[in-house]
Amino acid sequence: MQAIKFKRWIDGVRLLSEGQRRQLLESLRPALGLDRLRAAIEAAAPSRLVCPGCGGARHHRHGRDRGLQRYRCRACGKTFSALTGTPLARLRHRGLWLDYLEGMLEAQSVRVCAATLGVHRNTSFRWRHRFLTWARHDRPALLSGIAEADEMFLLESQKGSRTLDRPARKRGGVARKRGISHEHDCILVARDRSGATVDVVTGRGAVTAAQLRRHLLPVLERDVLLVSDGHPAYRAFARDAGLSHAFVNLRAGERVRGAVHVQNVNGYHRRFRQWLARFHGVASRYLPHYLGWRWALDGRRIDSPERFLRAALGMFNR
Repeated sequence: MQAIKFKRWIDGVRLLSEGQRRQLLESLRPALGLDRLRAAIEAAAPSRLVCPGCGGARHHRHGRDRGLQRYRCRACGKTFSALTGTPLARLRHRGLWLDYLEGMLEAQSVRVCAATLGVHRNTSFRWRHRFLTWARHDRPALLSGIAEADEMFLLESQKGSRTLDRPARKRGGVARKRGISHEHDCILVARDRSGATVDVVTGRGAVTAAQLRRHLLPVLERDVLLVSDGHPAYRAFARDAGLSHAFVNLRAGERVRGAVHVQNVNGYHRRFRQWLARFHGVASRYLPHYLGWRWALDGRRIDSPERFLRAALGMFNR
């Protein structure tokens, strides 16, 4: 727009009614969001982009792809942008992404986010799990010092599935068997005293020593002190792995014995259950995403939509 026409247009804004001004702001919202998105991506992207197709570093600018700079590789001729090859490629309404991530930081449900932004609930659901693709892998490399480990159990859920491999349970329902059974998903949580946390869905039913070797051994330093309850799987795992191990006898009413306790990890369980309750049940296949989401929010590790976006693009440490 020419400068004279733009000045005339700006001068007319003061004559708008309250409803018209609100409508104008809503119209500008996607464009402003796209500007913020472009700035966040350009700030996080590496200084030297390479072609996702052939790995070539020689390319030139080639127009724009829905608001983002597009490039053409000189070696293979393919075009790409900073989103090509990421979980966010081909998603639409980019100008609303940062507003959507703001809602995720507030742990809003799929339908609440959809209603706030004026998109379909299926779009909101798709965005959520694309943004959380990175979350299941973003964990500390090692736990050190004193590491507590304990399990929590959630009733297995096939929410959203078109076909079930069991009779449906009305409004979530309850397990048919008493106690812990293969109707429950087992979530193993290990947490050291610095707050570094590793969580993983080990499968159905009680945890086994083999599952501990597969999921827990790679993230424990060799000189760590593993603290758990009296479950025999932990004792067998620690003995076979050559790790120092201490446990509290919860059945005898022992909760704390000096520095030996699992209070930190149990507190994490409690916070996770309280946070998860707002979603009225989560499908078992998406549990790793929600575990990662909660870990990202714990201690405000991700405190802005821009940081959330960089994490979703795999640029968390750049």
